[in-house]
Amino acid sequence: MSSSTKGGKAAQLKGFKHSKPGLLLSIGTSAFGAIGIVKDVRTARGEHDTLKLVNAVVGAVALLTGTALLIRELRHLGDDDVLLG
Repeated sequence: MSSSTKGGKAAQLKGFKHSKPGLLLSIGTSAFGAIGIVKDVRTARGEHDTLKLVNAVVGAVALLTGTALLIRELRHLGDDDVLLG
């Protein structure tokens, strides 16, 4: 495989990441991450482990912030689209 082919695929993947389907996929992945955080919170509460609970809460805040950034980028993507007007 030539280096130009590799560079082309990397550019395609980078473009997909900032496309509407790519952003929706990222938001969906974040939703699956929320399942893990809920599990961590339940485990921490069941074990009465404050440090694990704080870690889970910080993870939840990071997940919410990341999802909010994705949603904002998705909204701006629509604003920048020439075909949408």
